[in-house]
Amino acid sequence: MRLQNVVYEGEDLERNRAGRTPDEPLRDDARDGVDAEVIFPNKGLTMWATPDPVFSNAMCRVWNDWAWETFGPYNHRLSPMAAVATGDLEGAIVEIRRVAKLGFRGLTFPCKPVWGGHANYNLPEFDPLWQAVQEVDLPITFHVSTGRDPRASRGNGGVVINYAVHSLAPTMEPLANLCASGVLERFPKLRFATIEAGIGWVTWALQAMDEAYAKHHMWVRPKLRRLPSAYFREHGFASFQEDPAGLALARGHGLVPSLLWANDYPHHECTWPHSAPAIERQMGALTDGERAKILGENAVRLFRFDPARLLKKGK
Repeated sequence: MRLQNVVYEGEDLERNRAGRTPDEPLRDDARDGVDAEVIFPNKGLTMWATPDPVFSNAMCRVWNDWAWETFGPYNHRLSPMAAVATGDLEGAIVEIRRVAKLGFRGLTFPCKPVWGGHANYNLPEFDPLWQAVQEVDLPITFHVSTGRDPRASRGNGGVVINYAVHSLAPTMEPLANLCASGVLERFPKLRFATIEAGIGWVTWALQAMDEAYAKHHMWVRPKLRRLPSAYFREHGFASFQEDPAGLALARGHGLVPSLLWANDYPHHECTWPHSAPAIERQMGALTDGERAKILGENAVRLFRFDPARLLKKGK
């Protein structure tokens, strides 16, 4: 076994210590020019890293209670997502209704319902879940590195391989499951977003789903009224930190209304506290209106922030 004693210095040390109390992100957001943020578990993503969904949901409830106690009073600017273990279908529905009453602004589900399992969100058995989500009218998010172990590669280049292939890429699965299965026809009020997985792949994924539907339509069940890509454009979003390739494709493929910029504070791959130059080096070819949508308006629409209240700093 190889042990690593990682020493953090400078801004890496700041990031490692940041975000533990509400005062810290409020201060750091102001430093980075950010008006509001959506908060996800960090090491807490491992609450889904068990094949026992009932146990997983128990851990989700602990996160939700802590997150609301800590950030609930600041929910207009610091909005935690309520974690739900969807493999425990009955428990998930109870928890969805509970967190909606508390006032959470959104939900976060694992990319696969059961850690490492075979069941996926396209199956009709999850219809009661979608009905519950539709009733509370909260957006769903799917964060990277959930649903399966992202540490599949060992040895040379393992960190890079795991990040690109085993963490980011599997986030395509829930997107395809919702857009190609008829779920969004049966539950037209659903809104969902992939989180931290980038956006360059989204254009390809939409084209691939449409091609599969057109060329393999004889085997597709159920038949859809529209192509899968249409459901993403109506219901879906995708977040990114730095993805110039995806931004270069956004306008031509009509995806500007579906993209969400994030700085990923306080992680080590985040752009904080240098988000302004990161935005400039990526978005030079975009209009002010397109920038406004990606940098904030789309998030306001998805998570239903109150822009007027956000303009009242410190309140």
